Amino acid sequence: MEQKLLTIHKQILEAKKNGQKLLAILLDPDKIVWEHLDHLLLKINQSPATHVFVGGSIVQSTILEDLIAQLKQKTNLPVLIFPGDPSQISPQADAILFLSLLSGRNPDYLIEYQVQAAPILKKTNLEVISTGYILIESGNETAVARVSKTEPLNRENFDLALATAQAGEMLGNKLIYLEAGSGAKKPVPLEMISLIAQNIEIPVIVGGGIVDLHGIKKAYNAGADLVVIGTAFENDSHFFDS
Repeated sequence: MEQKLLTIHKQILEAKKNGQKLLAILLDPDKIVWEHLDHLLLKINQSPATHVFVGGSIVQSTILEDLIAQLKQKTNLPVLIFPGDPSQISPQADAILFLSLLSGRNPDYLIEYQVQAAPILKKTNLEVISTGYILIESGNETAVARVSKTEPLNRENFDLALATAQAGEMLGNKLIYLEAGSGAKKPVPLEMISLIAQNIEIPVIVGGGIVDLHGIKKAYNAGADLVVIGTAFENDSHFFDS
């Protein structure tokens, strides 16, 4: 019960205050090779990860439930849902990133899906963490851009990215998530991370296109409070061995 007193959001705030950098491994249930799941969970437990994110652009809810159940049974890490739409909600998780796609202008991803999800979330004990989600151009079309039918922000337009993050903060978002996208050719520019981190008060999450430990460290040094890795870890469960 004592652990529940400090919410996941408060834990992230405390880590930011204390200069502790966080790391999330993002698992897309549709990409999981179930025969290798036990090995994957073992590698997660042996990694420096502090959180597990679960979700994807298109996920079957039954697979989501099964994966979260396995994570809760075989790891001690907080499990956060990283939803693509309102169907990706499971009361088995610890929290959900309540995303609003601030970089796009598709109303479905700005408010419509949130309206659909709210009554469902009210019936769970999930911690709901309002998150401003900003997609950054990464050199190739990502699943997020394709499914959401939105354009990412120009990776060279730092001022627009900053204004978008600041708008999210002013709207009451508790986190800002800078996303290059799954399998991105290029990560979020370090200068952009730095500019945003220095000019907003809330924690900054950075993901997409980070393919090695050096990339994680560079994102941290630029100002990221929490780094997310997904495809690179899925493709190489020895990611942290070097």
